[in-house]
Amino acid sequence: MTGFKLHFATIFVLSWRNLWRNHRRTYIMLGAISVGVWAMIFMTALMRGMVDDMLDEGIRNLPGHIQIQHPDFLDDPSVVNSIDEPDGELLVALNQAGAKRWATRIKLPAVIASERESRGINLVGVEPDAEADISGIPEQISAGRFIESNQDQGLVIGAKLAQRLETRLGKRVVVMSQDPDNNISERGFRIVGIYRAKMPGMEEFNVYAARDTLQQLLKIEGRVSQIIIVDENFRDIDILYQKIRQSIPASLEVMPWYEIDTYLAAMFNMMDGFVLVWVVIIFLALSFGLVNTLVMAIFERVREIGLIQALGMRPALIVYQILLESLLLLLIGLGIGNGLAILTVKPLESGLDISMVAEGMAMMGASSTLYPSLTLYDMLMANGVVIILGILTSILPAWRAAKMDPVQALNTT
Repeated sequence: MTGFKLHFATIFVLSWRNLWRNHRRTYIMLGAISVGVWAMIFMTALMRGMVDDMLDEGIRNLPGHIQIQHPDFLDDPSVVNSIDEPDGELLVALNQAGAKRWATRIKLPAVIASERESRGINLVGVEPDAEADISGIPEQISAGRFIESNQDQGLVIGAKLAQRLETRLGKRVVVMSQDPDNNISERGFRIVGIYRAKMPGMEEFNVYAARDTLQQLLKIEGRVSQIIIVDENFRDIDILYQKIRQSIPASLEVMPWYEIDTYLAAMFNMMDGFVLVWVVIIFLALSFGLVNTLVMAIFERVREIGLIQALGMRPALIVYQILLESLLLLLIGLGIGNGLAILTVKPLESGLDISMVAEGMAMMGASSTLYPSLTLYDMLMANGVVIILGILTSILPAWRAAKMDPVQALNTT
């Protein structure tokens, strides 16, 4: 053990001094590694923020992180497949589950007609107090107001739907749907609010009214379509999901967001793999510079390597020295790159305005404000990939140095 410590101390000193023999070469390589690491982490934070925004908005449009409903509701979203409002053990379970918010909803297909046009829509009956946490629609009102109570008689429609119907705020429209007996239920509503969604396509379909008002219209007092549950973080809902699943009656179906929308789930799972591929590709480009730097350093020190071999240094220790030089170079570059990433990403986490490409972002389901997300996982993964690939790419120069013939090396001019 003492011999190992002595060897390590000697090799470390030699590696550190050799690293700074050619300051210009070392500074150039440090600059390349630092910029590469910064670019990896910075772009990863931007992509993570964009994907998180797309996922969050998609989950809001589902809506909710967890849904409780009739087993046949997703296949046939009609009033026939409604459920009783939470009561008894179910109400106690929902209140004790620890979710951020839960609320009931009515959701069914309907037809809306103005004086000039008619359109098929999703008619949604909401509890106004909970809607801000569930869908965010109250924050997206561009004209008028949102539903104010469960008995509100007004209607909130999207800006694109208002344009299609050739109507506006304050005008009356007729909403038609079917009750449980398959009879047509219709009623006139006054438009009290118009919203502009982050995903413009939703503006043409989702129309919001008060829950109790729709219950009276459809003759389903005391019944709802869904129970929507929202937690603090859509990434970590499994514990809450299992707790609720064990507490609800067998006659109801409970589903997390990643089972309801498999596209969003696939995007979520793909993100980590995409980040890893991105990091590997960036550093593979940097690795050529690292190999070239180490090879050039060896060519400049051929006589020195031959001398230390002649004095008795084993080939394994030469490999050890070259790899240690590479590791020191990588660690310094990582420290600088991580520092730059933190200094540049943290100030942008409050929001980066990209309104110049807002239309393209909206097509992907993202907003015109990007919120970069710098996670410890992404930083550790980037650092781990850099160190592993850096050491692997340093093996060839180290092996070449260890294989030099001492006599030929000493005679090199």
